[in-house]
Amino acid sequence: MQEKTSAIKDALKLYFIMGSPNCHRDPVNILEEAIRGGISLFQFREKGQGALSGTQKKKLATALQQVCKEANIPFIVNDDIDLAMEIDADGVHIGQEDEAASIVRKRIGADKWVGVSAHTIEEAERAIKDGADYLGLGPIYPTSSKDDAESVKGTAIIRQFREHGFSIPLVGIGGITSTNAAAVMEAGADGVSVISAISGSEDVEDAAIRLNQAVHSGCANQ
Repeated sequence: MQEKTSAIKDALKLYFIMGSPNCHRDPVNILEEAIRGGISLFQFREKGQGALSGTQKKKLATALQQVCKEANIPFIVNDDIDLAMEIDADGVHIGQEDEAASIVRKRIGADKWVGVSAHTIEEAERAIKDGADYLGLGPIYPTSSKDDAESVKGTAIIRQFREHGFSIPLVGIGGITSTNAAAVMEAGADGVSVISAISGSEDVEDAAIRLNQAVHSGCANQ
């Protein structure tokens, strides 16, 4: 278990989340460039206007998963447990409106990773009890990438969780860029997760590099 937790902490450093609605060009190319820039974990999140479904969704997921496999980057599927099991993804990430973490854990088994978005201490405690391996906290800053985003929490939510005694891996999400990523790490996060800061960039590789540098400078000040 300790080995798994350690692997997840390392992987969370620069967590890239993307689906076709977040891309202005080929998602496969964007992912390849992001990997060259140093992302450490990838989540396939096919949601929003124009999102693919059925065989098209599976085809894109498989293509992106292959890119991750070649680069030894863990591949997580957002919400879609059936798809995750069908393609043997490394894990599933769920929100509060999705299936309970206990059900996800039962279905995908003990070895796979389960991430849960949490906004309160109570949600976090329930997620951990249900088998979550890591928690996504946010939105830390204002974001336009998610239509269903909660109110902005600031880095205070990360400090609050650490002061409460949570040792589970934590990743910040929401409006994180290379200019504020260090502050998220300094607050006690194990990593940052981003969508548009990478996928919406003109130079994807450079955006990932700059985020990586910010994360590591924040780590040094933890």
